Amino acid sequence: MRDEAEALLRGWHAYEVSRGAPEIIDFDCAPSGGEGELVADRLTARRGLVELRERASGWTASRLDADVAYLGALLGERLPLREYVRATQGCEALGWTDEYVAHRRDLAREALAGIGVTWGPDAARELRSVEGHVPNADAPDAIRAAADDFEDVVRELTGSDAPFELTIENADADAYWAYWLDGAGSRVRLRLNLRNITFSEVAARQFALHEVLGHGLQSASWSARCAAEDVPWVRLMSVHAPHQVLLEGLAQALPLFVAPDDPMLRTRVRFDHYNQLVRAGLHLALNDGASIGELAAQARRDLPWTSDAAISDLLSDRGADPQLRSYLWAYPAGVDWFVNLAEADDPELARTVLRAAYRDPLTPADLAVLWPGGPAIGGGDR
Repeated sequence: MRDEAEALLRGWHAYEVSRGAPEIIDFDCAPSGGEGELVADRLTARRGLVELRERASGWTASRLDADVAYLGALLGERLPLREYVRATQGCEALGWTDEYVAHRRDLAREALAGIGVTWGPDAARELRSVEGHVPNADAPDAIRAAADDFEDVVRELTGSDAPFELTIENADADAYWAYWLDGAGSRVRLRLNLRNITFSEVAARQFALHEVLGHGLQSASWSARCAAEDVPWVRLMSVHAPHQVLLEGLAQALPLFVAPDDPMLRTRVRFDHYNQLVRAGLHLALNDGASIGELAAQARRDLPWTSDAAISDLLSDRGADPQLRSYLWAYPAGVDWFVNLAEADDPELARTVLRAAYRDPLTPADLAVLWPGGPAIGGGDR
């Protein structure tokens, strides 16, 4: 069943690439990859996925649910956001209370004040100024050096001894992302989108943890396991699938586990956590029918350092793009769960979760089993 699903996903991926659409597979963990037989069209791909889903169970079933929902969205279907996110990301899209967001705002404000940054329209610019500027041309070397510094600590925490080969490329894309990682097996490629990057010493350390030792080493670790044994899960990773909450959540919060005494990294995580919760509120309100004027005013109030251009992209991505309407929910859902895990001050629990996370592409349901007392993933009550 897994192999049938992978063959169909490869064929669907090849079809989307052939027409210049976003790729389906972002990281290939299978020991012997292939291109798959090109499917004729999206309806053919969907029919095959639905037929497989009728016979599937467990991990494969949850993965196929995500594929069917995402492909339906590409075909024009617009499920209610909660239903769509539950099918793709595997968690709820309930959001967080005003009181909780205010609590995270206070923590972010306190962290910024601790390094001399004032809360307000200039906060993001001031933060960059105190983080130590690094020219974009020097970014690859700075990222590699930071990854070398942190690698032993990350491997000890996660139990991974998987090898990986890192390539860093520059890109110039009209897209929301500043950096993007993909690859296959032990080969990891990091792309830096120079349109969206202003580099700093802190950013280099953060990117090294997030992309290289987070996504890169984690995906290479899954690949190494796939080469050593016959795993039960689909070995092709996609951003519309339910392991993405794990990937984005842990990558964003990893500095709290690896370098908890680094005030600059801790501040960046606090600030990003608050930003993600606000974006989640806008994501929900947009999909509930709030007007653009209302949403723009809310964004300017709660994220005063954000430009109108960035707010425009934020709303367009979460409302009009079938992939990002699902995928971008993984960021707030994931970072909130993993920040809470770091704050639980339970080293043994954290070690258990991190080692499991570098062994299997865990879903939100898997994370909840590992930490039954943890917060509900995606907001709402426990």
